[in-house]
Amino acid sequence: MCHFKRFRAVCILLLCASARIQAQTVPDAPQTAPSTTAAPTPNFFVRLANFYRDDWSGKSASGPAPQRRGPSSPLDSPPFPSADWSYGGSQDIGAPDGNTYPLMTAIDDARSRTKIYGWIEPGVNFSTSGHTNLPQGYNHIPNMIAGQQGFVFVERLADTVQTQHFDVGYHFSFIYGVDYAYTVGKGYFGNQLIKYNRQYGYDLPMEYVDLYFPHVAQGMDLRIGRYASIPGIETQFAPANYIFSHSLLNVYDPFTDTGILATIKLNDRWLVQTGITDGHDIALWASGAKPTGYLCVDYTTTSVKDNFYLCANGINNGKYTYDNVQMFDGTWYHKFSKSWHIATETWYMYERDVPNVSPIVTYPVIPDPGTFGAVCLTNAPRCTAPEYAAVNFIQKSFSPTFYLSFRSEFMDDKKGQRTSFATKYSENTFAAVKWFGNTVLLRPELRFDRSWDRAAYNGGRSSNQFTLATDLVYRF
Repeated sequence: MCHFKRFRAVCILLLCASARIQAQTVPDAPQTAPSTTAAPTPNFFVRLANFYRDDWSGKSASGPAPQRRGPSSPLDSPPFPSADWSYGGSQDIGAPDGNTYPLMTAIDDARSRTKIYGWIEPGVNFSTSGHTNLPQGYNHIPNMIAGQQGFVFVERLADTVQTQHFDVGYHFSFIYGVDYAYTVGKGYFGNQLIKYNRQYGYDLPMEYVDLYFPHVAQGMDLRIGRYASIPGIETQFAPANYIFSHSLLNVYDPFTDTGILATIKLNDRWLVQTGITDGHDIALWASGAKPTGYLCVDYTTTSVKDNFYLCANGINNGKYTYDNVQMFDGTWYHKFSKSWHIATETWYMYERDVPNVSPIVTYPVIPDPGTFGAVCLTNAPRCTAPEYAAVNFIQKSFSPTFYLSFRSEFMDDKKGQRTSFATKYSENTFAAVKWFGNTVLLRPELRFDRSWDRAAYNGGRSSNQFTLATDLVYRF
């Protein structure tokens, strides 16, 4: 609880500082005579407070949209998390860096290409489970107010709009909160979770450089370092998701990769990605790391109403080690209109030679810490553990600051290697999403989970689970 008090204190300090500075701002006095005295330059705290005041009152200055190289964006952002159909592991090649952040405006009036920004996300949930919300992830602790994540980024985006010269970008990040459990890996601060099972923790989930080569096709981004695993609709970063909670499909696929990834824009329709990593959620120096490849293809139709993204992610011999799943993922986005669109994802994963934890095995092999074994159908010491899942989001916007979202999904953890329960799952969530300016995001939701073949919720005590939850994202 003391961890959340610290997390809450940061939120209160930021909010109170903004409010106090706004209260101390003195309105202009009536002009009685011309004056040659220059107005004093507002200090850091006044500029920060003024940014939030203008943002929340709708008075933020807006200019012409920055130039981009490629087709126009299919969506509006906000209210949606992104204006473009997303692909992972790269900047959006041809898109400008048009982001303006409160902190950078206060520091140097947003003139620097290197930007420091982030957010604070508290969350609360009320659940029919009393022991645990797992296999539901992120807000997995039931009936609790939690500091989900505090994120800080230091970032410089490469200029991929221009096609004349080589450019460099970089990205460094830090997370603290309950959600650290969905970024750490073996060798990356993982003992906080794997060994000590701490409720709150920290990680450095994205540390990489981007090398932009404009003369390779229509631009190539070469990413080197640790980054979020590339396929998927959802991500670990709160404002980048449609709703607060995460699908099972997202919770039980890989989180981060470490390696080299080349993203090549062939033209405005086609994009390819290929690279090599050391496996999923594992550091180069950790035992179990092994050379692992992937290949992805992204296609956007001429109308920009449809996007297809196919990935073979993390391909090697597939033998059991820390999170060494072989993943084949497909994503489809479709826009019905500016206010209606869907996002659909499916994956199939497997791992070979997983230790058999079935009670019929006489001398079972003990799974590695931080992983689950498989409930095999024979008494063999090991077997192949497959799983598959599909999820669909439907979004309808009603204004530039408000939309509704409905998510439905199905997952079959056939041998329990991902969730520890060999069962089929379904989940349905209805959420409302409201922006206050561009800096505060509120996302209440109602969710129903079911496990079909055996009780998997509340620590194996129940087959059904209702959760009512919301988060609040405060960006800086």
